[in-house]
Formats: sequence, C-alpha cells, structure tokens
Amino acid sequence: MVLLYNLIQILALILFSPLLFVKIITSDKYRGLVPARLGIGLVHRLSRLGPDRPRIWIHALSVGEVTSAQSLVRSIRAAYPEATLLFSATTLTGMKLATQSLAREVDLFIHFPLDFFITTNRFLTLVDPDLFILVETDFWPNFMHTLKRKKIPALLVNGRISARSHDRYQLFRPFFNSLFSCFRFLSMQTAIDAERMRALGIPAERIRTLGNLKYDAVLPGGSTNDALSREALGIDEEKIIWLAGSTHAGEEEIIFQVFSHLSRRFTSLFLIVAPRKTERTREVLTAARRQGLTVRCRTGDAADIDRATVLILDTIGELAALYRFCDIAFIGGSLVAAGGHNPLEPAAHGRPVLFGPHMEDFQEIARDLVQCGGGRICRDGNALFNRIEQWLADPGARNRAGANAAAMVAEQQGVTERHLEVITELLVPENQGGPGR
Repeated sequence: MVLLYNLIQILALILFSPLLFVKIITSDKYRGLVPARLGIGLVHRLSRLGPDRPRIWIHALSVGEVTSAQSLVRSIRAAYPEATLLFSATTLTGMKLATQSLAREVDLFIHFPLDFFITTNRFLTLVDPDLFILVETDFWPNFMHTLKRKKIPALLVNGRISARSHDRYQLFRPFFNSLFSCFRFLSMQTAIDAERMRALGIPAERIRTLGNLKYDAVLPGGSTNDALSREALGIDEEKIIWLAGSTHAGEEEIIFQVFSHLSRRFTSLFLIVAPRKTERTREVLTAARRQGLTVRCRTGDAADIDRATVLILDTIGELAALYRFCDIAFIGGSLVAAGGHNPLEPAAHGRPVLFGPHMEDFQEIARDLVQCGGGRICRDGNALFNRIEQWLADPGARNRAGANAAAMVAEQQGVTERHLEVITELLVPENQGGPGR
C-alpha cells in the first residue's frame, strides 16, 4: 500500500510541479515553510542540542491538538528533566501557539517533514528520537512506516475516531490497518474509539483507553495568561460577558442578531466574539456593523473602548484565558457543520456552556456536559436567544449550570498521569535500563 501511495505521489508531483513551484515562489508563507519542511537548516538546528537521552519528539497538527498536548508536555518535562524534548506542529497557527505556551518545556521546535520518503527518512535519521508521540491525528504513511522501519517506538495519544472517519477507514481497511500498526500503542479517548480501532483489525493489546487529555489541559491556572484582566480588556466590572469562541462563517450573523435583541433588555450585556480564523476579522467586523452594533478589536484604538459593546478577539492564544472572565460561553463551529470546538475550557472555569447541534468532533464531551446540566444544545438562533435570556434573568440557574460544568471536568481529570505511565513503559521497558527500540 505504501508503494502505491508513493507511486501516486510521484505522478502527482510530475503533473503539478509547475503549479507548485509558482505557488512556493509567489507566497511568503510557503517560501519560508517548504524549505523547512524539506529539512533545510535542520542539521544546524539540531547541532545545538546535546546528546541527552531520551530524546522525545511530540507532534500536533494545529491549535486544538497543541492545546491538548500542553499538560502532557509539562508532565514529560517534569518526569524526565534530563530528556531532550522536540515539538512540531503542521499549521503555522499551531506552531505559533506551541512556541508561546511551551517555550520553557521544549528544547527545540521543528517543522514536520513533507511526507516524501527521502524527506521523512532524513528527518528521522537526523533527529533519531527514542520515542515519537502523535497527538490525536495527522497520519502520514511515509513518516509512520519510516518510524516502524527504524524501530522507533511510536505512541498515539488522545486518539479518536468519529463515526464518519471510521466508515472511511473501513473502506480502505488494509491501508489504515497498515498505518495504525506502526504505533506501539494507541491511546484512545473513549471505549467507543477503542472498539472502532479494534474493528479495523488492530490487536487489542496495543489499544489503551486512557481518556481525553483535554480534561487535564484545561486545568485552571495551567496555561492562564496572567496579563489579561477586565481592565486590560477595557470591560467594566458590572458588565455581564457573553463569549462566543472559535466562531465560523455563518455563525457570527446569528450571534450578532441574538445579542442585538438581548442587549435592548439587558443593557449590561457585553459580547466578545473570537473567530476561529483571525484573518476573518474584517468580515466579522462588517457583520457586526450591519446589525448596528458598536464594535472594536482587541488590537484596536483605545479611543473606542468606552463606546463599544462588542469586542472582536483578533489575537492568537488568548481565548482560553478569556473564558475565566465570561458569564456565558458559546462554542463555535457548532451552529454550522464544522464539527464544533472544545467546550472544556469554559467548563473548567465554572462557566455554563452553549453549543449548536454540530459537535461531532467533541460528541462525548458535549453529551456529558448536557447530561450533568452544565451545557445546553441550541439548534438555532431562537433557541440561543431563549437560553441566554433565561440565564440572564436567573443568575442562580446560570451559576448552578456553571458549577455543574466545573464538577464534571474535575471528575474526569487525571488523564495525563495515565498517559505518562505508557510513555514510561515505552522508554524504559521492564528489565531494561534504557530506552526501548
């Protein structure tokens, strides 16, 4: 299967190389990123590292996976202070968050290689990790099979398989079975995820059900930005804050309409909207102004602070810390079919959580929040309006919902320690004194 994958890859490169070349030389983003992902400059960067062992490489796809990994990276650093930790992320936003939040724990941030056989072989030969840890997703055939060929232990942490992904994996079962067999262990979030992995033919002894790292990643104080305060944000103490986080196109219009109606009755209500992609800031500003709202950006002119009733968060890495200031949280990507985003960050701070019907990527967490009374599903703008109106009119009910959410998160924590036990098992196998290969 890997041979077929490489043949298709070569054909695609031959056909599309002119277009790819133009894309690379005309884009600042790709002009800097592609050489790094091909390994240019890697030897020099690695030369600054000592020969310390074990050498552990942790990889996360994007912002969500980086967030999940933070508690685990900190625990690995505490458990193995002599180790060399390398961290990579695929997206630029993920890498930016990683370098901001994990600078004290990680020895070297590197770009993940493009999945060409020659490139992955060179990266893994040079880095020579004693353990590779993949957070949740971002499976690349050449990279995974090179790990297996070089007998480098690989661990999938926080693994999950949605029903949709499982159906796709079943269609190409031989390919994915070969891919997942490259992992020494697969740590899955839930029993359902573990069963789906077994259904693909993965031996049961390689599968562990350890829970969701996101529960530990949202421990209050773990990654809090202490520089943030209501004063720094220009929001008066008497304001009631509704925070809509990680919103997508098609959701902001609904949110602004709901806020426009609610703010006529509840004049102390203040809205913060954090678009999932900050490059959509201008689009979101335009949508707010169409509703007649007075709006400002986080990085905007301080002169707008006194008048604005809506704040657009146009920065990266501040959303998680902002949840501790809000009174009601809404999770974006859920009113539109985008799979939803992580509802645990507001829940951990004792904030009641609202989300739309599309929480497929966080289905179990959303279900648990609803069952414990800490979260509510709002299927459209009317339902969103009605629920927020009820919580604004009844602060006691709002506070009880928030307390239920916090209690649910507290009950689920301890996932990091269970993952650390597996990592120790891989690095120091029983009856051996050194890292396992």
